[in-house]
Amino acid sequence: MSDTLTAVDLFRRSLDRFLAKDMKGWTDLCAEDVVAEFPFAPEGSPTRLEGRTAVYEYLRGYPDVIDVAKIPSVKVYATDDPNVAIGEWSASGRVLANGNAYEMSYATFVTFRDGLIVNYREYWNPQAFLAALGGGGF
Repeated sequence: MSDTLTAVDLFRRSLDRFLAKDMKGWTDLCAEDVVAEFPFAPEGSPTRLEGRTAVYEYLRGYPDVIDVAKIPSVKVYATDDPNVAIGEWSASGRVLANGNAYEMSYATFVTFRDGLIVNYREYWNPQAFLAALGGGGF
């Protein structure tokens, strides 16, 4: 873990990169052996990714699909483990292909090691995601 940044600080930094649509910068915040989990991912989407490269390949096209314009709510909680932060946050924007509104709430659990994300587990509503995309996938 970083000497100066807490897990809460690091979590907020990841949201800043996400909002900036900097998927490369977001994945640079991850350790090489990062594990990303999306337990509620819709059928056909991965529920688990292993490694920084796999996470980047998954995320790199995200800004071409969904234009996240703001993160209207963020609550980030420290835990008894100084390497873990939990976030409740939401994203607001639009789907580029169809103009549909994109409004999503997330619950995210992040574990850091030496200032980098080693485990990222995110819960969100796949039905709202698919409806915004018009039934298509990511």
